[in-house]
Amino acid sequence: MQVSRGGTMKAVILGGTGAIGAATALRLLGAGWSVDVTGRDPSAMPPELVNVGGRFHPIDRSDASAVGGLAADDTDLLVDLLAFSGPDVRALLPVMGAVGRTVLMSGRAVYTDPFGRHINSDEAPVFPVPIPEDNPTLDPAADDIDPFTREGYAPGKVAVEREALASGLEVTIIRPSKVHGPFARNARTRSVVERMTSGAAVIDIADGGRSIDHLTAAANAAALVETAAAGGLPGVVNGADPDPLTALEIFETIADVAGWTGELRPIVDDGDEERGHHPWRSRNPIVLDMTRAIAAGYEPAGTGRALLADEVEWVLRSQGGR
Repeated sequence: MQVSRGGTMKAVILGGTGAIGAATALRLLGAGWSVDVTGRDPSAMPPELVNVGGRFHPIDRSDASAVGGLAADDTDLLVDLLAFSGPDVRALLPVMGAVGRTVLMSGRAVYTDPFGRHINSDEAPVFPVPIPEDNPTLDPAADDIDPFTREGYAPGKVAVEREALASGLEVTIIRPSKVHGPFARNARTRSVVERMTSGAAVIDIADGGRSIDHLTAAANAAALVETAAAGGLPGVVNGADPDPLTALEIFETIADVAGWTGELRPIVDDGDEERGHHPWRSRNPIVLDMTRAIAAGYEPAGTGRALLADEVEWVLRSQGGR
């Protein structure tokens, strides 16, 4: 298949107004690509994308005909951030066959430990550190399983991966972990920022602040997408920040950016499961192995700590604090 027919590389991002979509659009636009972004709500399109030439199209991903009209044989890269089930992938196989390469987002939730436990298990999994791409995963969900449930999400993503890989098309599947960055729909730092800016004097951090639950900056995911677009990352690849942060380091980063001078108080287990609970709590370390991506030429956009600060700045601006 011939790629880049008109001289300017063209990308279409399905669901491109959130953190990864916006970061990817900005990166590709900065590299001279033509970028089209889809979504349901035009008001969700970040002005930052429009200002640098990004184009929004009010297209629902379930409308395969409309997606095919936008992402055709003149498209070098299709980034699908909205595939959650096997049927989602099958519906767009004709489109995927027409474009140069497709990148789909999966997630670290697909992994299982040696006892079959996973991120959404009642009992915490114990993964190898770090987790390689060939680590076992859950079984794929059947077509009638709701992927928007705790039980259905990860198996749905496994089904996405299996359908895409079985297609024989030029596909890259990225497994990110706890995405952060500007334009995040549910920024995990927001609740902490609100506590700090509302005048909290002390913030408790469960598990002594030692939890490690690997993060993925949207900007680093975007850098990985660009690497995949060059054809160097077929198949499945992990996508996470170069520096797995502890929970305490995350809180310290938020405090530094917010200018908060209160006390961060790591606490040990005192029998109260809710005291000091936070979004980055993990009973056992979760770290993704980035060896494959780095060997393929991937270079992170920045450290997780620096890029986490970008999300905090964005949260503060949205609150009128910057």
